Amino acid sequence: MSVEAIEPNSEDVLISSAMPGDYYRLMKPRVMYLVIFTAFVGMLLAPANINPLLGFIAILCISIGAGASGSLNMWYDADIDAVMDRTAKRPVPAGAVTADQALIFGVILSFFSVMTLGLMVNWLSAFLLAFTIFFYAVIYTMWLKRSTPQNIVIGGAAGAFPPMIGWAAMTGTVTVESVVLFAIIFLWTPPHFWALALFRLKDYENASVPMLPNVAGERSTRNQILVYAVLLALSGILPTVLGFASVFYGAFAAALGGRFLWLSYNVWKEGSEENGYSFEKKLFGFSILYLFAIFAALGIEAIIMRVMG
Repeated sequence: MSVEAIEPNSEDVLISSAMPGDYYRLMKPRVMYLVIFTAFVGMLLAPANINPLLGFIAILCISIGAGASGSLNMWYDADIDAVMDRTAKRPVPAGAVTADQALIFGVILSFFSVMTLGLMVNWLSAFLLAFTIFFYAVIYTMWLKRSTPQNIVIGGAAGAFPPMIGWAAMTGTVTVESVVLFAIIFLWTPPHFWALALFRLKDYENASVPMLPNVAGERSTRNQILVYAVLLALSGILPTVLGFASVFYGAFAAALGGRFLWLSYNVWKEGSEENGYSFEKKLFGFSILYLFAIFAALGIEAIIMRVMG
C-alpha cells in the first residue's frame, strides 16, 4: 500500500485538521521518554560537574532529536503502519498529518537539535546525535527493517546511543563506561522486540516486515532470545565489575537479570503461560521494567554519590 493511497483526497483538509497533538504523536513520545531517561542517567554517571543550563539544553536537544527520528520513521513507514493493528492509528496512516508534513517536521527537528547541541554544548555529542538520527531513519527504517530479519539486532544501536550522547555532552569524550551503557540497551533490544514479534506474527506478516519469527521460524527466535538474555544479564552487572557502580547495584542487576533469564528460558522451552499470560507477553512486559529499573538504579546511585561527594 502506498503512502498516497492512505491519504485523503484533499491535502487542504489535512493541513487544516492537523493539531499540535498530532505532531507530538509523530515524535513517538513513549520512545522519547525512554531516550530522555537513559540520556539523563548517562549525564549523571559522567565524571563531570553538570552545568544546569547546559544539562537542560543537552537533554532538550537529545529529546528533540529522538522526536525527529520518530517523525522520519513514521513518514517512511506509513504504508507498513497502515496495515498493522498496533500502528494503524498513527498520525500519517490515520490521515491526521500528511507524509510530506511528517518529513518536513522531522528534517527541521533534526537540523535544529543537532546544531543547537553542537553550538551550545559540544560537537562530539552533536555528531553522535546526528549519527543516531541518520542510523534510525536511514540505516534501520529505510534499509534494514524491510530487508533482513536481523533488522532489530543492527538497528538496535540507534536506541542504545542516548546514554553515550549524554555522557559525551558532559565530558566531551566516549569512554568504556559509556560503551557499557550502550551495550546494555543494545543487547536488551533483540529479546524485547522478538518477544513482541512472537505474539504479533500476523501483524508483521501482513506488513511484509521480515521479523525473525516470520523468516527463521519461532524455534530459531526462541533460541536467540535465550542467547541474548544471557549476554544481557552479564552486561547488566558490568558497571559493578568495572567500578562505576556499587555491589548493591550489582546484586540488584543480577536479580533482575535472573528474572529476565527465567522468563527467556520459559519462552525458549515454549512454556504456555504464567498467571494467564503467555511467557512471550510476560517477557515483553518485564523487559520494559528491566531497562527502566537498571538505569534508575544507576541514576539513583549517581545522585547519591554526587550528594555525598
